[in-house]
Amino acid sequence: MRNKIKSLPDAIKLRESARAAGRTVVFTNGCFDLLHAGHVDYLEAAAREGDLLIVGLNDDDSVRRIKGPERPLTPAADRAAVLAGLGAVAAVVVFGEDDPGWLIAALVPDVLVKGADWAEGEIIGADTVKAAGGRVVRVPLTAGRSTSALIRTVVEKYGGGKVPTLNRSSP
Repeated sequence: MRNKIKSLPDAIKLRESARAAGRTVVFTNGCFDLLHAGHVDYLEAAAREGDLLIVGLNDDDSVRRIKGPERPLTPAADRAAVLAGLGAVAAVVVFGEDDPGWLIAALVPDVLVKGADWAEGEIIGADTVKAAGGRVVRVPLTAGRSTSALIRTVVEKYGGGKVPTLNRSSP
């Protein structure tokens, strides 16, 4: 699983190898903090757009700049390992910039996927992918599933000093 976590040069080699074999390379990116069913639905939909899905993952500092000082809740190494454990994901590349424009320009995927909450004109890297003959796909989000909603639920249930009861039989 962890062998799916790649440096940029290794991700470029993977992309080149896939292209040489006639495979379609798909790219998406995000923070993926507290992975939930909505993320899994999204990544599976992205993977269906081609043969090999590469996920750009914001590092901890960029998540803080984007989402605020309380985030991420899960460190980048753990988020990368969880993403790498998904069958839909072929590779994960951690990056430190606030947007993935340079990463998309380096990889030049055949398909760029973002959530349908992004207008196509707002999708960073769309112009790069289209200029290279690729396409941009907006995937519908799973209703009611978000990290922010999950955080709210945890705070509502366990805020104010309440601590969940541990079941000792659980691993």
